[in-house]
Amino acid sequence: MLAAGIQYDIFFYNPNIHPVKEYEIRKNENIRFAEKNGIGFIDADYDVDNWFDRIKGLENEPERGERCTKCFDMRFERTALYAYEHGYDTITSSLGISRWKDMNQINGSGERAASRYENLLYWTYNWRKHGGSARMIEISKREEFYQQEYCGCVYSLRDTNRHRRSQGRDRITLGVKFYGREEILKPDWTELNPNLN
Repeated sequence: MLAAGIQYDIFFYNPNIHPVKEYEIRKNENIRFAEKNGIGFIDADYDVDNWFDRIKGLENEPERGERCTKCFDMRFERTALYAYEHGYDTITSSLGISRWKDMNQINGSGERAASRYENLLYWTYNWRKHGGSARMIEISKREEFYQQEYCGCVYSLRDTNRHRRSQGRDRITLGVKFYGREEILKPDWTELNPNLN
């Protein structure tokens, strides 16, 4: 977006991310990028209790299922409200760059949220097309971004670790993988909930 001359701010509202140290790593990566590029950064609440209330009963839904829709809805609703209250006319999301996400599910949540407010548009740009995925990897390596190995929520972490173990792989170690770095950092903490086995 910067290369295209589009002015934007980052609204960081991700109460789904677990554990809190993973949340802080991801948030700090966004802050670092925003500061480096002169982009506004809005730090919304880590509203985790509200997120768990909203997701209650959907803990065993698969990735791309109803739990994800509820999660996207919650986050886009807050984004749209902030945008409306602060005079923005367009919102969008980089969630769709991931091949693990359902673009229609994301766009549906964004469009529903924006439709609540007059003169607010959700931009449904497909970030994967026109070399977008390759560009994401290129930027991630250049910036040495943290490499997220699961969506973010406690249930995605649980399910990803289950899958990895079924494939004979180690569980995710948080805070150690970064794009463009050959070495893996040694974690100075391992705060995975033992109940995620």
